[in-house]
Amino acid sequence: MRLRQCVFVTKELESSREELCDILGIDVAYRDPGVAKWGLVNVVCPTGHDFLEIVTPFQEGTSAGRYIDRRKGDGGYMVILQVADAAAERKRVTDLGIRAVAQKDLPEYQYTHFHPSDTAGVLLSLDTTFAPKGVDPALWWPPAEKDWLKHARSDVTNGLAGVEIQHPDPSAAAANWAKILGRPVQGNRIALDGGEIRFVPASDGRGQGVSAYDVKAVDKARVLAAAEKRGRKLGPSQVEVCGCRINLV
Repeated sequence: MRLRQCVFVTKELESSREELCDILGIDVAYRDPGVAKWGLVNVVCPTGHDFLEIVTPFQEGTSAGRYIDRRKGDGGYMVILQVADAAAERKRVTDLGIRAVAQKDLPEYQYTHFHPSDTAGVLLSLDTTFAPKGVDPALWWPPAEKDWLKHARSDVTNGLAGVEIQHPDPSAAAANWAKILGRPVQGNRIALDGGEIRFVPASDGRGQGVSAYDVKAVDKARVLAAAEKRGRKLGPSQVEVCGCRINLV
């Protein structure tokens, strides 16, 4: 079980895309027409072999738009974990009473999205991919389409390392996520393969939800300089992108 994709939700796609790509040194690999069914437009950007996505509502009444209103602006929105068997995980998690709000079962890709009200205000997805014959399974990621690798950069940032979730009761939120993921919790942290999810008090007035993503920095100075030019540098190892704190690790 590994962190594979983190998603921001923003009011304006193109200015957010420009900020994300400039500060973190990444490029757009894909714009998925399929998210239109949820009233969204998006961009998917590889950082190494992981992905950062921005979604933006283009119509009224979307769940993403309500999320922006509830959290008082742009920010972190969705966490996508790659698992060995998404169908089995779907049954196990829904048997716990966690509601599935969307699912898909294709020969090359399976996923389940779970209701944010059941997951500490975060839209969680558990995904499994099945690479076609002759394709490296590590490089098969349908949410970014087939040609994403030629857009992947790893000279400035190179992958995802963690998610920080804020909640009025971090211990309760951590225990709930530990149950959902079937992994132990220690010190309000849940270890993933090569990463972690941690839970902290809600202290910024924005309520429960994603408070930060951890991104692996190859050229931290380059990230900080780009962020400072935009007024987005928060500290010696932290910037803000699309309304969300980014820890450079």
